[in-house]
Amino acid sequence: MAAGESSRFGTAKQLLPFGDTTLLGHVVRNVNRSTVDRVVVVLGREAPEVRSSFESGPAVVVDNLSYGEGCASSLLAGLDEAGECAGIVLILGDQPGVKAAYIDSVVTEWRTAPHWASATQYRENLGHPLVFAQAAFDDLRALHGDKAVWKLIEGYPDRVLRVEIDAELPPDIDTPADYEAELARIHR
Repeated sequence: MAAGESSRFGTAKQLLPFGDTTLLGHVVRNVNRSTVDRVVVVLGREAPEVRSSFESGPAVVVDNLSYGEGCASSLLAGLDEAGECAGIVLILGDQPGVKAAYIDSVVTEWRTAPHWASATQYRENLGHPLVFAQAAFDDLRALHGDKAVWKLIEGYPDRVLRVEIDAELPPDIDTPADYEAELARIHR
C-alpha cells in the first residue's frame, strides 16, 4: 500500500530517491523478488507522478481515489483488484527494510499452516508483512480509517499466527529524519 498522503513527511515520500530507484520502487522490487503469486501496488496522492517514477515489473498498479479516507481505503482498493484468492499479504510502501526473505518466511509459514491471519514478529515487535486468509476479507472490508488492520490483529489474538523473524522491526519512513537515517543505514 502506497496511497498515503505523506502528511507527516510534507511531500510524496514514494518519490524519494532510494538507491537506483525511489523509496516505493525499492519496496516493490523487494515484493516482486518474493514468492507471492501476484503483486498489487495501490497508489493515492500524486498517483500519475508516482506511477511513472518506478519500475513496477509484474506488479499491477491501481489508484485509490479515496486515499484521503485512510489506509483502510487502500486496503479495499487492493482487495478489489486481488479478486478471488486464498489470502492477501499487506506491505507498506514506506518500509524499504522489509526484505523479500521476510515476506517469504511469513508467506511460507501461512501456506504451511493457514490461519485467519499471520503477522511478522520482529524480535519484540509486530510488523509487516501481514497475511490475511480469505476468511478475514469481510472483516477487512468493514474497516475504516488508519491503523484499522492493527485493531483487527489486536482484537483477535487467538486467530493470528506470529511468525518470528530474527531482525529488528523495519522502520516506517514517516519524517525526513527517518528517511535520512534509512539512507545512512543502507550506505554503511
